[in-house]
Amino acid sequence: MRILAVEDDASSRKILVQALIRLGHEVIEVANGEDAFKILDETDPPRVVVSDWMMPGIDGLELVRRVRSRLNADYTYFILLTARTADDNNQRESIEAGVDDFLTKPVDLTELWMRLRVAERILRFTTQVRQLEAFLPICSYCKKVRDDQNYWQQIETYINARTGSEFSHSVCPDCYNRVIAPELKKLRGTFETPESPRVPHVKRTR
Repeated sequence: MRILAVEDDASSRKILVQALIRLGHEVIEVANGEDAFKILDETDPPRVVVSDWMMPGIDGLELVRRVRSRLNADYTYFILLTARTADDNNQRESIEAGVDDFLTKPVDLTELWMRLRVAERILRFTTQVRQLEAFLPICSYCKKVRDDQNYWQQIETYINARTGSEFSHSVCPDCYNRVIAPELKKLRGTFETPESPRVPHVKRTR
């Protein structure tokens, strides 16, 4: 993968870049958040960012906020590196800013490898879903989808085969009011019978 490494400390940046290259990735390195965002705002930017948190100017959290604010951009997987203690508050702050993963310095090579494998899977799935959203030949009546072999199948089966996603089914409020409620009313009308006339009580006499 092409990975953008963002680290203001030259020694730490060199270690990070060497680790990423050792794992088999192509690395673009920058020393600050301003240069990082310029690269990410280009036509074909890297899809993965490994960025330090504490940097002068645009820090890691501000960088990820700007990345997430871009419209109509491919998803970028963002890993935040920091020497700060990885407590609950720090992790919550980073996740709320838009960070996908959180690693503490010094970076463990095995942990970094695992995070990047997750990034590869997520980016592959997001690309597939985006392609599905861009164009799907779908039947106007039964809503089946035509695949590449010209076979028609349920949209759930189509997406599951390509992304592994599972679906749960429910009914939206509009369909409930338009379809389900009238059918329930009909069923109630079928089973309900007019009240039988009351038979007057006749007192028996001997």
